Amino acid sequence: MTNDQKHESQKHENKVRKALRGISGVHVTAWGADGEADWAVTAKIVARIAAAGIHNIVSAGNTGEFYPMTTDEVVRSHAVAAQAANGKALVTAGIGRSLREAVSTGRLAATAGCDAVMVHHPLDPFAAPQSQADYIIAIAEALTLPVVAYIRSDAIGVKDLVRVATHANVAGVKFASTNVMLLSECVRATEGSSANWICGLAEGWAAPFYALGARGFTSGLVNVAPERSLAIWQALEAGDFAKARAQVSEIAGFETMRTKYGNGANVTVVKEALGLLGTPVGPVRLPGLPELNEAERAELRRIVSGWSPARVAAE
Repeated sequence: MTNDQKHESQKHENKVRKALRGISGVHVTAWGADGEADWAVTAKIVARIAAAGIHNIVSAGNTGEFYPMTTDEVVRSHAVAAQAANGKALVTAGIGRSLREAVSTGRLAATAGCDAVMVHHPLDPFAAPQSQADYIIAIAEALTLPVVAYIRSDAIGVKDLVRVATHANVAGVKFASTNVMLLSECVRATEGSSANWICGLAEGWAAPFYALGARGFTSGLVNVAPERSLAIWQALEAGDFAKARAQVSEIAGFETMRTKYGNGANVTVVKEALGLLGTPVGPVRLPGLPELNEAERAELRRIVSGWSPARVAAE
C-alpha cells in the first residue's frame, strides 16, 4: 500500500468512527405478498432514513432480519442500501455465520459500495468465549473495510473484548449486553486507546452507556420516527441527560412493546408501525413473530397516533 493509499484508508476509517458515534439505524427488509424481498420498498425506507440525517445505516442487521435471510438476500440487501443511501449516510453491511461466509460477504459488500461491515455475534451454541473474539479478529484481518464488532452477550471476558476493540481494523464495538459493569471495565481498560464503544441497545439504554463512556447508539426506531432518535442523540451529545430521559419516556411504550415474547416482537412492532403509517412492509419471517394480535395492534396504533408529525393510515 502506498502512502497515499494509507492516507485515504485512514481518512475513511476516521469517517466511519465518527459516524458510529452518531446513530446507527438498522433498516427493515420489506417482504412482498409472495414472501420474497421487495427491494423497491426497502430502498425507499433506506433513502428516507438517510435523508432524515441518520449518520450510519446498517443493512442486514437484526432489525433487517439477517438470520431468516438467505445469503443471496443479505448480499442484495447490502447493494440496495448502498445505492439508496446515495452518499447521504454511511452504510454498514451486516455479515456473519461461518467465517468463510462472513469474509466472502464482506468482500462483496465492499464491491457494492458499503463503507464498513458489522460482524454479527456468533450464535454457535458451542462457541468458546475467546474463540468468539478470534472469529471477529479473523474477519477484521481478512477484510479491507473497517469492522464493527457486535457483542450480544457478556460471555467474552474483558481481556478478549479489549483485543477486539483495539484491533487496527475494528472501528467500533457495538456493545449490546446489559452488563454495564462489564462495559465499565472495558472502557477503563481501553482508556487512551483506539477503542470506540457504542451503545448497541438502542435509545433506551443510551443515557447510561454515555455516562460510562460509550458514544452513539443503534436504533430500529429510525424506520418509523428518525427525528425522535436524532433528538435523543442531540440531547446526549449536549450532556443534557434530563432532556434525553424525557424524550426516551415518549418512546418507552413503543420500545417496551418490542421486548414482548422474549424480544420476539422486536422487528414486528417496527414493521407494523410502518404499515400503520402508510408503508406496508409485510410480516416478519419465522422464527420472529409474524404479526401482532388485534389488541397489540390497537395499542401500537394509539402510541404512534400520538407522535407528531406522524399520521396513521386509515383502517
